[in-house]
Amino acid sequence: MRWKGGRRSNNVEDRRGQGPAYGAAGAAPLVLRLLPTLIRTNVGRIVLALGVVAVVGGQMMGIDVLSLLAGGSATSSRSAVPLSEAEQQRADFVSVVLADTEDTWHANFQALGLQYREPTLVLFTGSVNSACGRASAAVGPFYCPGDQKLYIDLSFFQDLEERHGAPGDFAQAYVVAHEVGHHVQTLLGISDKVRAAGRGASAARVNALSVRQELQADCFAGLWGHAANVQRQLLDPGDLEEALQAATAIGDDRLQREAGREVVPDSFTHGTSAQRVKWFRTGFESGNFADCDTFADVDLG
Repeated sequence: MRWKGGRRSNNVEDRRGQGPAYGAAGAAPLVLRLLPTLIRTNVGRIVLALGVVAVVGGQMMGIDVLSLLAGGSATSSRSAVPLSEAEQQRADFVSVVLADTEDTWHANFQALGLQYREPTLVLFTGSVNSACGRASAAVGPFYCPGDQKLYIDLSFFQDLEERHGAPGDFAQAYVVAHEVGHHVQTLLGISDKVRAAGRGASAARVNALSVRQELQADCFAGLWGHAANVQRQLLDPGDLEEALQAATAIGDDRLQREAGREVVPDSFTHGTSAQRVKWFRTGFESGNFADCDTFADVDLG
């Protein structure tokens, strides 16, 4: 994939090496309630002065203390630990991929008469806190609709290559584009409809809805791949095969077999290898948003 000369996204939040940051949702309201009293006392003035020092010091270290007090997570514009050249290159890569998805989805939303809101990509190491709760790297890359952020521990790419046998930069780009696909579903109200349809339904029904949602995100990833290939000529020979190999590697049926478990279709949440390949290829080959309606398609493949 020809990515090195590409634009970097401004929507990357690097928390690598920091560990999970804990929000303090109740802190800001409490401080505001006590502010008049604090101002009237010497001790209070000292506390406020220390608070100012903490905010300024946090900004110097790249930590948004005010956001933390408002109930968010501590964030940093840079990693808290020195990074190797390879680690920095991986971060640059996903930043370029994210930027290219931004270009694609701005255009797609404009064609629909809508305005695209760009998501934030959070890089973390080990575990992370999001609006959807705390998660470890073991869950893999994920999207949280609560804060409209994508989360990824870049060690997943090594796991994708070594454990799942899916090497290559376009395989990695497919993973990022898939999570962006979930952001698109959130903006279009699709995710809310899926949750509403699953409310009170059986586990099998909820899983079936999840499969359709995940396959649509695969198709949306394919739409981005189509634009990257046709409009911007970013792909090298063999890149499509890398993405299809990744889609095959993380199909529910294959993962269950590799884990030594019985293949149980009713337990699928993301779709079979064949289905994931089919829907990524559908978006990639057509470039047509309407072709990604997995909820209207009876036969998912």
